[in-house]
Amino acid sequence: MATRIPLLQRFFYSHYFFGGLRQAVGVLLPALLLIGVFQLYSVGMITAIGAACVAIIDQPGGPRRYGTNGMLGAILLGSITAAITGLASSHSVLIWLTVPALCFVFSMFTVFGKQGGLLGFACLLIMTLTMRTPLNPHEVLLHTLYSFLGGVFYFTYSSIVHRLLWHREEQQVLSVALFATADYIAARSQFYDVDADLETSYRKLIHAQSTMTDAHQAARDTVLRELPRGHRRSDKLRAAALNVFIDMVALLDSLVATHTDYATLRRSVPDSDVLIFARDALYKLAANVSHIALNIARNRRTKERNSVKAELRAIEYELEKYRQAGLVESEPEVYALLIQVLRRIRNATRLVDRMAAHTRNADAAQLVDMRLDKALDRFLSRRAWRVGMLTSNLRLDSSHFRYATRVTIAALMAMTFTTAMSHTSLSQILPGASMHGYWIVLTILVIMKPGFALTRQRNGWRLAGTLIGCGLALVLFNVTHSPNVYLAVLVVACVLGYSLIQLNFMIAAVFNTVFVLLAFHFLSPNTSVVISERLIDTFIGCGIALLCSYILPWWEHNFMGSLANAVKKANKELLSTGLHYAALTRAQAALAASAQDTTALDAEQHEAEMHWRIARKNVYIAFSNFASAFYRMMDEPIKQQNNVPELNNLMIQYHVLASQISAAIPILASLPSVPEGIQKSLDAVGEYLDGNDASPPVSIETEGELATLAYPLRQMVKAAQLIRQEMRGVAT
Repeated sequence: MATRIPLLQRFFYSHYFFGGLRQAVGVLLPALLLIGVFQLYSVGMITAIGAACVAIIDQPGGPRRYGTNGMLGAILLGSITAAITGLASSHSVLIWLTVPALCFVFSMFTVFGKQGGLLGFACLLIMTLTMRTPLNPHEVLLHTLYSFLGGVFYFTYSSIVHRLLWHREEQQVLSVALFATADYIAARSQFYDVDADLETSYRKLIHAQSTMTDAHQAARDTVLRELPRGHRRSDKLRAAALNVFIDMVALLDSLVATHTDYATLRRSVPDSDVLIFARDALYKLAANVSHIALNIARNRRTKERNSVKAELRAIEYELEKYRQAGLVESEPEVYALLIQVLRRIRNATRLVDRMAAHTRNADAAQLVDMRLDKALDRFLSRRAWRVGMLTSNLRLDSSHFRYATRVTIAALMAMTFTTAMSHTSLSQILPGASMHGYWIVLTILVIMKPGFALTRQRNGWRLAGTLIGCGLALVLFNVTHSPNVYLAVLVVACVLGYSLIQLNFMIAAVFNTVFVLLAFHFLSPNTSVVISERLIDTFIGCGIALLCSYILPWWEHNFMGSLANAVKKANKELLSTGLHYAALTRAQAALAASAQDTTALDAEQHEAEMHWRIARKNVYIAFSNFASAFYRMMDEPIKQQNNVPELNNLMIQYHVLASQISAAIPILASLPSVPEGIQKSLDAVGEYLDGNDASPPVSIETEGELATLAYPLRQMVKAAQLIRQEMRGVAT
């Protein structure tokens, strides 16, 4: 049996670790040079803060042009923020008003999506770290200049690294997407295990598909950002990565288009060895994809793989036994399902073998599908930033406005608490609140997110990470007093803190806490209360963040209706574009059969195929958004979990519908004509998705190849009917 790649090995070869290493070096390098060579401790810290602000935007994965524009925006807005905060820092009332105002403005940047949220947080980070020490007016200009130069240094450094290691970045992002695909294949293999619970397997599959969709989008935006245009070595490397990506997407499409009624299979052929062989074959394919992913990340060739030929031969033998036993006549649809399982596994095996071949022939310049060369840029994600997006969300029914309001109130409470503590005798009891009150604000900004569930999760993760990090720092301070050891641990903690922030927030908080404590130790070696201050600040910040998360909350169930409609709209588009593509393919085949010129129809047919592929990608994204929101809702208080049975059933039926549409369209395209019963069924699916009543035929044609179309078509009709029913329930 094939073996899977250990998670730790996957992490160290991923773009997460590479990106964390790049960010840590870019942030620490100016500080280490200024402090180590010129003994400019304060200047080194300020430039590191400016670089850290820009590094937040420089996330691994995604289109480079968005990262470049975001880093330039961070340099500009970060410098303005540093100047405003520096001017207000020496006036207690002015800083008390400035911090909440900036929190509101930059928290509203979430209207621009993930990149906007990162830019807003980067500016809030530089605001928080600038208010750490009150500045005199004549010091503000120099502070802003040092911060600006730190940001410029990181931008220049990141651009140089990208230019030198662009292919490495592509390989690592592609590797992460392949690992996610392997996890999805492994999750799908469990459906063929008769001992595995179907509901549990389905939940794991949805989670795996959501993760895979995000990884595929990151790979798509990275690999497709610059396509091969010539025959230079760089073009050949791009073509090799692009070939792997194209086959990875084809593998996904092949697997998604195989939503089988596993309960029916288990009921019809409960003791069939076909299910066991299918499970083993998919598990081996998952392991093979994992090894390809690891080899791509390591820039190595894939030589040895686990063969699934034995499983394929065994499935063919079992199907022949069923044919001889009369299953074709007694249960033609069940037999057609088993035939489809064999075909899909065989096709998946061919694609995996071809991906492995791409790693061995990296100098090949030809694309596996030359027709895609002029259309691939249409698969990139598009983002537009408009000022109107901010102003139009300045209303109480906007989730972004509510989130910004919560952050503003939390920052106001933190500033009020810090100001009060600094003027009372309680500062002697809670020294952290008076000496480093900015840490309370920073804790609030890190924890508070637009969703209640994510805020509560981060609250617990932040507390646990801080406690563990403080414990590790205490152990380190008591075990050794060597500055060299402290510096080595500081660098390692910085790298791992940046690397893990997207993978495991709690462990990232552990390393970030260790990093901050060591940094303060270098600045103030004789200060022994830093650890207790960090703990106190974190507890206060977590308490304020949790309390304010109940102010104007925007629960996930408010989004579920619109997200469900978005998935339905995406499925309707998938069906309509698929039917158009199938019709043009049939017309093209008819012209070719009659020896007529098909040149005029070729371009139209190719364009229709591209529209169908884009619609299929949009379905994956819309479904992933819907499923992620549903699971976030399940982490919220029970009284805020509305329409759970209906939404859960909708999620299942949307998955079934998209899978069966993907399975049916290629079969429809291969038919010489569409029989009447099948056409009526397709019309009924469209009517149900439009919210209308329909009358699908009681029976449809099942002769010959049409038997393979009967099952997906019936599932499409049933799923569309249930979607109409559940959508009405959600609406009421």
